[in-house]
Amino acid sequence: MAGLENEPMVLCLLLLITISFGLSFICTVAELQRFEHPTKSHGTLSFLVIGDWGRKGEFNQSEVALQMGRIGKRLDIDFTVSTGDNFYDNGLEGENDPAFEESFTKIYTAKSLQKRWYSVLGNHDYRGDAEAQLSPLLRKVDSRWICLRSFLVNAEIAELFFVDTTPFVEEYFTEKEHTYDWRGVTPQKTYTAEVLKEIESALRQSTAKWKIVVGHHAIRSVGHHGDTQELIQRLLPILKAYNVDFYMNGHDHCLEHISDNESPIQFLTSGAGSKAWRGDVKELNREDVKFFYDGQGFMSVQLTQTESVIVFYDVFGTVLHRLTTFKQLHSAI
Repeated sequence: MAGLENEPMVLCLLLLITISFGLSFICTVAELQRFEHPTKSHGTLSFLVIGDWGRKGEFNQSEVALQMGRIGKRLDIDFTVSTGDNFYDNGLEGENDPAFEESFTKIYTAKSLQKRWYSVLGNHDYRGDAEAQLSPLLRKVDSRWICLRSFLVNAEIAELFFVDTTPFVEEYFTEKEHTYDWRGVTPQKTYTAEVLKEIESALRQSTAKWKIVVGHHAIRSVGHHGDTQELIQRLLPILKAYNVDFYMNGHDHCLEHISDNESPIQFLTSGAGSKAWRGDVKELNREDVKFFYDGQGFMSVQLTQTESVIVFYDVFGTVLHRLTTFKQLHSAI
């Protein structure tokens, strides 16, 4: 029975180790996967934003891609952001679906677009094999492709927080017309609560000059789908609490800029990567609607420590709208 006199001490050590590992696990779960993307040597950052695009070049997708390549070269972009609905009509059928190359690799061929593409899933992506789009195997087909449910890109002067918004929308869980791939996101309430906790934790810790949140669904929109009430109720209060500058989304097949009446946050829709021209627009005369375009196009973002310039372009590369925002540069005392 030698050694039993030390049993209480051994049990205490085991308990401490268990608690330590348990706490470590909890912290890991609550953190978004992080990608580092440093700014240029002179401290600037630029990228394009495109959404609702994957139609094998049809509905002017190829024409929009051509102008993205031209503008991307002129701005010397660092990466591209996709706001979801990456492959129509029903996502990918699997990791080997030729639609990935036919709608992505073979369309965005310009040299300036051969940088990382940070992408979120849209509701149409969930109608197929959603996990296929998240698979690292796609990066072997095209190394640009980075798609996760929710994640963070640290670009030094800016941090981009990508949010998986589709599971927040209640109607997708009750409608009978389409089937959704809910693997990995159920139970819904638990999953969405964890997403919000991760986003809030990341925003709280962020020291970036610019905070940008990206999701598929609009918080504010006067387009076909309009506002997403679930995001207004659950996500928007977090964005306001942590001084988010821009919320960028797709879903509505248009380009728009809407301001917030209670905070500096600007709502920017870039969901015009292919099929557009729906023709049903709501409340264009509202004071908070700064710009709306019911057609195809994309958006560019240029950032410095003190200034952001966001530009909307149509399918011909013509500038439609420009938003410039300034911030004070605070020096250390």
